[in-house]
Amino acid sequence: MELVKNKIYRCQITDYTSDGTGFAKIEGRAVFVPRTAVGDQCDVRIVKVTKNVAFGRVERLVVPSAARIAPACPAADKCGGCCYQHITYAEELRAKEKKVRDALTRIGGQDGAKLRGITGAPTTEHYRNKAQYPVGRDKDGRIVTGFYRPRSHDIVPVERCLIQSEKADRIAAVVRGWMQDYDVPPYDYAAKRGAVRHIYVRVGEKSGESQLTLIAATHKMPALDELIRRLREQEPSLTGILLNHNQRGDNVILGDRTDVLWGEPMLEDRLCGHSFLLSPEAFYQVNHAQAEKLYACALDFAGLTGQETVIDLYCGAGTITLALAEQAKQVIGVEIVPEAVENAKRNALRNDMTNVEFLCADAGQAARQLAQRGVAPDVLVVDPPRKGLDETARDAILKMLPPRVVYVSCDPATLARDIAELCGAGYALERAQAFDLFPRTNHVETVVLLSQQKPDDTIEIDLDLDELDATTAETKATYEEIKAYVWDKHHLKVSSLYISQVKRKCGLEVGQNYNLSKSENPKVPKCPPEKEAAIMDALKHFQMI
Repeated sequence: MELVKNKIYRCQITDYTSDGTGFAKIEGRAVFVPRTAVGDQCDVRIVKVTKNVAFGRVERLVVPSAARIAPACPAADKCGGCCYQHITYAEELRAKEKKVRDALTRIGGQDGAKLRGITGAPTTEHYRNKAQYPVGRDKDGRIVTGFYRPRSHDIVPVERCLIQSEKADRIAAVVRGWMQDYDVPPYDYAAKRGAVRHIYVRVGEKSGESQLTLIAATHKMPALDELIRRLREQEPSLTGILLNHNQRGDNVILGDRTDVLWGEPMLEDRLCGHSFLLSPEAFYQVNHAQAEKLYACALDFAGLTGQETVIDLYCGAGTITLALAEQAKQVIGVEIVPEAVENAKRNALRNDMTNVEFLCADAGQAARQLAQRGVAPDVLVVDPPRKGLDETARDAILKMLPPRVVYVSCDPATLARDIAELCGAGYALERAQAFDLFPRTNHVETVVLLSQQKPDDTIEIDLDLDELDATTAETKATYEEIKAYVWDKHHLKVSSLYISQVKRKCGLEVGQNYNLSKSENPKVPKCPPEKEAAIMDALKHFQMI
């Protein structure tokens, strides 16, 4: 039966979507209902119907879920920052653990039992050490800061956010007052004019320091001396006041140039026993207490003994890199953002870490540079952005083929996609652990360990077959020449067994004197697709096919 727009239906919420929206089945159709809890019985008005799904809103809560609570935030039903203010924290953790497990099984094709559970946060309030407030005007023309309404650029005014640092809220209030008093206009994205785009505050959890970066669309700003005076007077924790210039036409927050108006250009903080200096551009986990637990898990999964060479892709300011270096022989951090690499180098020197180095490169460039140097990682750690590994990074991992990959993820769906890719190329998911670094929001972090698959009943054959029953065509290139070509051009290591398998596919004869297993049904590893393509390229290069 088709659902009718604007008609009210009674239903029960049975699940959550990945973004925290309630899910129900009405007349056999999937219906998404925001701000609901599993177990809610409610009357829902259908507001939109598509070919496969429908969207509704609660008109009346008939029987509330046992997990439902009164939101502590007055903007909870308007702001797009939090989606779980209306349920207990225990229910939120259950939903997030299920979200990770469902992604691993449905997208990744993995055994959900590999997820060991979720580690909850010690507090759900004022845990964020980084705040980026958009700036605008309300209907009366007053300067407001807050957060965007869901799926819009409308600012919901919020003066006291329950998940942001209280210092950040105080600093934002000072800037609002200065803008109002000196008629400093907020940037209007539709009209493409105005001055202040965002107020960006970062707070050092351990150091107690704070830093303001004012993000402006113009190079000239009135009464900056007065702003500095007010900020220093009203927020003594400030150690730096910066002005970032961003005249881009898109939604990217930070521009390319940052000037220091007063104080220090870097914010200091301590994480996992190390001291860090952070530029506004540097990546740093927003929940300090949970980040230390997250990184401790990544170290545990890495299984370091002090003899390993470790590569840390997406290393940012070097937070994971330095933690790894405490237990490894050598760690190489890779990051494409130059400012972050400079941060990382300074942080290594600051902490007297001599067994680390940093490369400013993408994953593919780093893989080539390290291959040329003969560096083969024992463990590779990745902590990519929400979009997950790009093709270059996945290819780099499969070229370096580290025995263990530790993947730190902030998005279960892209994590599961990447796990499926890597497991399809010879890795196996060993274990996973979820962490809640973002209470009251739909985001969740996960650490997984992937290991190269080496079945006990697989035999490895690496014989010199060059002199065995060679045909005229085969004498054009030896197995060693093919291996060398594949390594030089594709940075892949291939065995004689793989070369012989591809030769057979091409109708070329190979030697018959294999040292075969005595078992009745020996399992021989099959050549992976990327190595088969590289060997085919070599055979064409040597004019053997």
